[in-house]
Amino acid sequence: MTKSTSAQTQPALRTVTATRYVTPLREGGSLPAIVEADDDGLYVLKFRGAGQGRKALIAELVVGELGRAIGLPVPEIVFVELDPNLGRNEPDSEIQALIDGSAGLNLGLDYLPGSLGFDPLIAPPPDSALASSIVWFDAFTTNVDRTARNPNMLVWHKRLWLIDHGAALYVHYAWGDYLTRSRSPFAPIKDHVLLHLASAVPEVDADLRKQITPDLIDAVVALIPDAWLADDPAFANPAEQRAAYVAYLRHRLEAAPIFVEEMLRARAQLV
Repeated sequence: MTKSTSAQTQPALRTVTATRYVTPLREGGSLPAIVEADDDGLYVLKFRGAGQGRKALIAELVVGELGRAIGLPVPEIVFVELDPNLGRNEPDSEIQALIDGSAGLNLGLDYLPGSLGFDPLIAPPPDSALASSIVWFDAFTTNVDRTARNPNMLVWHKRLWLIDHGAALYVHYAWGDYLTRSRSPFAPIKDHVLLHLASAVPEVDADLRKQITPDLIDAVVALIPDAWLADDPAFANPAEQRAAYVAYLRHRLEAAPIFVEEMLRARAQLV
C-alpha cells in the first residue's frame, strides 16, 4: 500500500532550462524528446506546442504530482524552460516547428536510462497492494491510457514506474456539467492492464482517500502555470479554471464509492 510523505501538502517543482536536444521519442503521439538540462540531468520533455496542447501537460502535472504525493512510483516532474534556438540545427522540420511552437515553459519527467516498457506477459507483476493502488488512482483520475496495448509503465532497476498521464482528466476538454461527470463510474477501468491483480481495492480505497486531502488537491492545482490556463472559453480567467479543477477533483474523490464499485464489478468478470 502507498505511504504518506512529508511533502504531501506542499508539493513543489524545480525549474530547469533545456540546454541540448538529444533525440526524439517517436513512440509517443505528441513527439516528446530527451533533452539535457542545465542541472546536467536528462529529461523526457513534453512540449506545450504538441498536438494535444497545454491540457495534456496539465493532466501530466496534476495527475503525476498527486500520484507522487501519495507514494506511487512516478518519476520526478520538472518545469523545463525551452529556448526555440535549441532546435536550430535539427534537420527534421516537424521537430523544428514543435520546438519553435513550445518556447517558454514546458514539462519534463526524469529520464530513466535503460528502462524497459512493462510487458504483462513477461514482467514481474506488482504486488496486489501496488496494483490495487494504481488501478484505484487511474479510476480516480479517469486515465484511459493504461491498457495491455499501451500500459504506460516502465520497469527500471526491477521497479515499476508510471509514466504518461496526459490522457487523464479528460473532463477538461469539455467542461460542461463537469461536477455531474465527476461521479462517473469510469467504465474504461475494465480494460486496465493491472485490474486482474487488484485484489486489495477496499483496503487501498480507505488509505488513498485519507491521503488525498483538500489541501493536497489545492496545492497540486496551484502548480499549474497561468499561461497554461489562458484562452479557455469556458472561464473568464485562470483563477476560475483553477477553481474548476479543484472542485472536480474534490467531487471525484467523494464519488470514490461509485468508481470502486465499478472496479469490483469489472474485476469480478475477470476472475
